[in-house]
Amino acid sequence: MGLKRPLPSEYGEAYAHYLGATPEGDLLAVLQAQGAEVAALFGALTEVQGAYRYAPGKWSLKDLLQHLSDAERIFAYRTLRLGRGDATPLPGFEEDDYAAAAKADERTLADLLADFRAAREATLTLCRSLPEAAWDFKGTTSGKQITTRCIPYIIHGHAAHHLAVIRERYLPGLK
Repeated sequence: MGLKRPLPSEYGEAYAHYLGATPEGDLLAVLQAQGAEVAALFGALTEVQGAYRYAPGKWSLKDLLQHLSDAERIFAYRTLRLGRGDATPLPGFEEDDYAAAAKADERTLADLLADFRAAREATLTLCRSLPEAAWDFKGTTSGKQITTRCIPYIIHGHAAHHLAVIRERYLPGLK
């Protein structure tokens, strides 16, 4: 997919970090590679490791994987809405409320990982299906103006952010 990289005028400053974390290249290939990276990382964990929290009050690794799936679906929904030219402002979401309601620690890592893979594949399928003109549509998400084209970059950058947190704060504490 030849999706051109968004210009800073296409997204709010709040998203700059996520877009900056997404490398140049074919975005769908980048998203596929990242999906494989998530699968390899979480697929190597035991159930006990999946319940690990690096500090009291922080999410477990299972919570983080569930969050990646939830956020993927929310961002994909935003991609769909903007990609169809829907100008209805789309609200943000409270990630901690979602994490508490999901009860990820009651699920297996295999189930959570299958869920993430399904969400990522649905994102890729959606991106492949949008016509070229859909990527230029500008709408409002979380109170910020943004073009459709930005959202898949944000999906990658958001997951990259959490993968970095996992490497820095979670993996060193695993046994």
